[in-house]
Amino acid sequence: MNITIVTVGKLKEKYLKMGIEEYAKRLGAYAKIEQIEVPDEKAPENLSDADMEIVKRKEGERILAKIHPDAHVIALAINGKTRSSEELAAHLNSLMTYGTSKIAFVIGGSLGIHDDVLKRSNEQLSFGKMTLPHQLMKLVLLEQVYRSFRIIKGEPYHK
Repeated sequence: MNITIVTVGKLKEKYLKMGIEEYAKRLGAYAKIEQIEVPDEKAPENLSDADMEIVKRKEGERILAKIHPDAHVIALAINGKTRSSEELAAHLNSLMTYGTSKIAFVIGGSLGIHDDVLKRSNEQLSFGKMTLPHQLMKLVLLEQVYRSFRIIKGEPYHK
């Protein structure tokens, strides 16, 4: 299984980097992990709706350029489907069982994900209605994917 995580923006916080590195290392026993950071679009604080659309479109183009054409794309979106850890594990297992060898998770920037990326996505996944910093979301995602593989393999993991 090849898992790609495409995120907008460069991760700077050392404590998040350490957690992400730890879970990426653990996941290496189950899948090939590729982490891709695309540059965020610089923009002032107060943007018009039109300006926000331009920023999201530019970030979306960078994201789409990094997604393999054969990848099953899961966009993280607040309005996506929520799943328990067990449901996520079952879903990933089903994808693998039925021939999906490439999964790409997409985490957008601070303004969200452009519609073109959502249209390319096969599905949208939500971790709840709370807004989380996208850098923190990457750590949470890696932990949940790792947890999913432990569940799939029937291996113990804290609950």
